[in-house]
Amino acid sequence: MQYRPFGKTGVNISTLGFGCMRLPEIQQEDGSFVVDQEKTDEMLRRAYDLGVNYFDTALFYCHSNSEIAVGKALKPIRDKVYISTKCPLERVKEPADFRKTLEESLRKLDTDYVDFYHFWGINQKAFDEKIVPMGLIEEAKKLKEEGLIRHISFSFHDKPEALKHIIDNAPEMETVLLQYNLLDRANEEMIQYAAAKGVGVVVMGPVGGGRLAAPTELVKKLGSEGLNTYELALRFVLGNPGVCCALSGMQTIDMVEKNAVVASLETPMTEKEWREVGENLEKLQKFSELYCTGCAYCQPCPKGINIPKIFQAYTYLNVYGLKDLAKNTYQGYLKDEKNPGVTSDACVNCGFCERKCPQHLKVRELLKKVEGVLGSL
Repeated sequence: MQYRPFGKTGVNISTLGFGCMRLPEIQQEDGSFVVDQEKTDEMLRRAYDLGVNYFDTALFYCHSNSEIAVGKALKPIRDKVYISTKCPLERVKEPADFRKTLEESLRKLDTDYVDFYHFWGINQKAFDEKIVPMGLIEEAKKLKEEGLIRHISFSFHDKPEALKHIIDNAPEMETVLLQYNLLDRANEEMIQYAAAKGVGVVVMGPVGGGRLAAPTELVKKLGSEGLNTYELALRFVLGNPGVCCALSGMQTIDMVEKNAVVASLETPMTEKEWREVGENLEKLQKFSELYCTGCAYCQPCPKGINIPKIFQAYTYLNVYGLKDLAKNTYQGYLKDEKNPGVTSDACVNCGFCERKCPQHLKVRELLKKVEGVLGSL
């Protein structure tokens, strides 16, 4: 296992982290779920034996049982590992609730402290309108002074510029957990920015939330034959010099062992190889018949057509060769229970989308073509 300095925390973190969101569960007769503790113990201990020292959980993972299971599994080696968990801001109605939420996690984990305590899944709105005015960073600093948490962290879901805003306005934040993989490189520049500011970076979804776990044509298209798709995906993430750790939601011993092999490589990718993969990805997309960057300037469509979402599904097929993902993305859009997707059938030819498109795409014409292809998958 390889280790990297975790920002300015003073911690050396394993390049592979164990995401405890998908631990094996057993459904009870009453319909409730419990974590399979025996399998969890086996997986987490095997990961530790292979060098993993960072384990990430959260209050609501695994039907709110993940923290309990993780605490039990890591109890014998608690002082040798780092545990990360998170505070859901919807639980925080007043400043005192931040402490109460942490105390609940400490009870579940059966530990006296959490190594990395995250403001969970925040965006700029949550930061500006809740964390700052409610003084929650000050609350976190108090808990750190008391030794209940060792480091103040946040997990992030917003546009890259919002990440910069948070880092610039909250120097107390020591680490960040964010999305980054071959299919979603939006945070690539900000990863370098965070690293330059001394903020440790952990990546969630390094294999695209499982989308890159199965064999695909992508490896061949990127000129990286000889590697499995998941291996290329993990190597690419760890090839980014600003990344400290790739967090994988492993569900079997086999996944643990395969990922550990990649994370044990002294050089997952040279800088030259990493840049070439990135350039090849851009070329694949740029020279495809449909170069939609997902900028969403075409939105909002007066009739509610989510053009970027439909084009994204087609890009999965046309650019990356991910047929199943393309099909599932498109069908998921159409069959969303809360907000069923609108198709080009509703188009009134107002031309708003084409006037706004920086790539000057013939959006109306392409939509009909793309929907025809996706609908036949």
